[in-house]
Amino acid sequence: MHLTRRRFLTWLGALLATVRTTFARAQTVASTTVTFVLTNDIYLMDAQEGSDGKTRGGFARLAAVVKAERAKGGHVVFAHGGDTLSPSLMSGLDRGAHIVTLTNMIRPDIFAPGNHEFDFGKATFLERMAEAKFPLYAANLRAADGATLPAFKDRAIVEIDGVRIGLTGLAYERSPKTSSTEDLRFASTLETTKAQAATLRQEGADFIVAVMHCDRGDSLALQFTRAADLMLTGHTHDLFITHDERSAIVESSYDAHYVTAIDVAITVSEKDGKRATKWWPQFRIIDTATVTPDPEVATVVAGFQARLERELKTPLATSAIELDTRSATLRTGEAAVGNLIADAMRLQTHADVAVMNGGGIRAGKVYPAGLVITRQDVLSELPFGNRIVVVSIDGAGLRAAMENGLAKLPTPSGRFPQVSGMTVRFDPSRPAGQRITAITVDGAPLDDKRRYRVAINDFIARGGDDYTMFQNADRITPDYDAPLLAPAVMEHLEALGTIRTGVEGRVKAE
Repeated sequence: MHLTRRRFLTWLGALLATVRTTFARAQTVASTTVTFVLTNDIYLMDAQEGSDGKTRGGFARLAAVVKAERAKGGHVVFAHGGDTLSPSLMSGLDRGAHIVTLTNMIRPDIFAPGNHEFDFGKATFLERMAEAKFPLYAANLRAADGATLPAFKDRAIVEIDGVRIGLTGLAYERSPKTSSTEDLRFASTLETTKAQAATLRQEGADFIVAVMHCDRGDSLALQFTRAADLMLTGHTHDLFITHDERSAIVESSYDAHYVTAIDVAITVSEKDGKRATKWWPQFRIIDTATVTPDPEVATVVAGFQARLERELKTPLATSAIELDTRSATLRTGEAAVGNLIADAMRLQTHADVAVMNGGGIRAGKVYPAGLVITRQDVLSELPFGNRIVVVSIDGAGLRAAMENGLAKLPTPSGRFPQVSGMTVRFDPSRPAGQRITAITVDGAPLDDKRRYRVAINDFIARGGDDYTMFQNADRITPDYDAPLLAPAVMEHLEALGTIRTGVEGRVKAE
């Protein structure tokens, strides 16, 4: 069809008007840049020397990073991915009170509890959280009656430059299996995150941030659902960043060795009354070896360290019996101190059985009856910083472990098993691997097919001293995230007051 000049100009004018109307409907209504700063799994208050000889981590360096980001004058959301009240030597003494003091000096904008927040039980968890001067989030955590815990919230929307940022937090779902949560209830990380994100969007959030202590598999599964835009995580202790252009996951190592800052540019447009969000992240990894510690926080840390040194001289218990920690004793037979340590491991973790290799007890001393045992004595006996790992293993695997522990006799060996919750009878004249004549667990014969919860130290969990059967055993607590052994022993001795646990025939030749 032939168009006259006038008709063409009329058509063109109408087209331009339509274009102008379309663009007006899809106009930008808000934009901003927000820096999210993440720390997670920070247990040690002071810095540590790394394998490269450089010093990094600790609260003073973390504080310096956060203060520097806030001092830039932009919008900063400081997130804490949980796991901090425990484990550390100082936490073993004050049940994490110093951690709350130090965290209050930096004040996260959102904190989600990890499994180690519950290591000292429900009452201590609630006490520490009541001392916190920062926002607490745990959408999947409830009291026994289903009520939200005091001071905790499920979600919130924070408006920055007209952009509505939705925040939610998730506690570690598997805490009941790895810590002392008592009657607290934990819902699914996946389902709760999806539900909270959906509710936040209904409430008008433009950009969703989930701060979560979770297994990596859970966060990756959530990434495929597109429930949250940015997931700030803790638990795995690695430096991890992934972004598929629709959602991102970040984790910042542990103990503030690294701190991750994510600068997110967010633009919100509106069309036909509906808001649409575009965003893009820039990731900055801060190695705290390059950071000058914040002097204010460093002073408080130094005060706590001085207190720790004094506390290590504190008496724990008086021994009514002689305790022999010499190698020849621990590496050839049952020893009273081995029983004490194994009891502490089992009771701390609510395991069926505990196994401690005699070679992990190292001071080589004799403590006469009547001697007062101090915290420093415990550290002298357990110098390796071991953790208590709980594994699930069948009776046949546990039997194989005991055979391994007895395999070198009569030669002294660090693998000799000091045990709790079980008795082992063996014939040393038999060939190695065939020496056990009977095993009982809690008074009942060992069932080769039944699965048992076994507390071990992380050294033999990795197959040390040829305990290879533990390497592939199902982990109830991961090796890297298990409670420290020394504080558990200290707590056990303090509860006893007087040590009367002697040689009881737990591992005996017939």
